[in-house]
Amino acid sequence: MFDEIMEKFEGSPSQQAVIRLLLERGFSVNDEGRVVSGGIEIPNTGIAREADVDRRVVDSTTDAILADEDLRQIFQNISAIPSLMDLAPVLNLSVLTVEVADADEPGIVATVTSKLADADISIRQTISEDPEFTDDPKLYIITDEPVPGDLLNELSSLDFVRRITIA
Repeated sequence: MFDEIMEKFEGSPSQQAVIRLLLERGFSVNDEGRVVSGGIEIPNTGIAREADVDRRVVDSTTDAILADEDLRQIFQNISAIPSLMDLAPVLNLSVLTVEVADADEPGIVATVTSKLADADISIRQTISEDPEFTDDPKLYIITDEPVPGDLLNELSSLDFVRRITIA
């Protein structure tokens, strides 16, 4: 899906930068062509600054989104989810990041979370990046306590795991 969306803007790397930012942040586009997060409008100058493009590129991108029924459906229904990842150090939580060889393989989340549950480790949040929207999707698991070394080794040895990092 991500590739299909980006193809619609293949002639404009600047518009692709705006699209990527909207998707990464979970920003919507309302009927007036304004970028919003929930009901809060985000000024196009702020979007432009973050995407490193001219403000007019944001305008033309939101116009193109509203003109395309498929894009309109996506960008009027996308939403952001609060993440504990950046708060983890402040809240004394641990973040386990799992990088996999093939994110389309079924059972990745179930296998990892089951092993944590079997070790009696409480999970506060799980965030799985969508392989359709990210080139190198990762699984983030925020836990109440650090994951012990033997469990990290066990998780690292799973066939689908490419790399595990902890924070």
